[in-house]
Amino acid sequence: MARIAPSILSADFAALGQAIDGIAAQADLLHVDVMDGHFVPNLTIGPPVVRSLRRHTDLYFDCHLMMTNPGDYLDAFRQAGADGCSVHVELEDCERLIAEMRQLGLDVGLAVNPETPFEAFEPWLDRIDLLLLMTVHPGFGGQSFMGTVVPKIEQARDAIDRLGLGVAIEVDGGIDVDTAPVVAAAGATVFVAGSAIFGSDDPLAAALAIRHAADRGAAGGRAEPGATHWSGAAPGPASADGSAARPAIGGAR
Repeated sequence: MARIAPSILSADFAALGQAIDGIAAQADLLHVDVMDGHFVPNLTIGPPVVRSLRRHTDLYFDCHLMMTNPGDYLDAFRQAGADGCSVHVELEDCERLIAEMRQLGLDVGLAVNPETPFEAFEPWLDRIDLLLLMTVHPGFGGQSFMGTVVPKIEQARDAIDRLGLGVAIEVDGGIDVDTAPVVAAAGATVFVAGSAIFGSDDPLAAALAIRHAADRGAAGGRAEPGATHWSGAAPGPASADGSAARPAIGGAR
């Protein structure tokens, strides 16, 4: 079953709490884009906002750190309530960052820019919980999906299956009802969507539509191979009202 990660980058920052409440029934994770104005040409939010949101919801916080020095802030994000953090393989400091995240008890994510080749992240697959493959250039929401990344998703899926790893493949960028089935068929299992959800007149219905589209794509493509050890990965059965029933991700809060 597809896992949906609404990205608050596209939500109304003046009413984040209400925006999250509005999509919670269809959110398996909450995707938090953190940009420092250096690694990417944009500036967004940091631990104080994560801390405020943690008091508001028990959703799994999936923090994508688009930063030149994420190691300086990992503990702050963990203390603020992050469940998992993704750092960029392009920083070339993966070993230290992965070790720090493990020590802090964070789920370990590795993010990959569109042009970065499979060979750059392949050596780290057995050390991580989540692989975040960007299908747009990081830094801004609302960009168009880059289909050139699809073969890399397939390569990652093949490697993860071959090695018998429980790594979730997350995709981020231009994900909607048209592109979700494409990346699902290639092997993606977690779908970040911002504009397609929060830019809709009915964000909850939009999230559900993306979930159904991804499930259809997966059914016609590659099946997800068994359970993953990533704590945010296994959704429960649908509830009576049709919404996705979520497990206690990372324990009850």
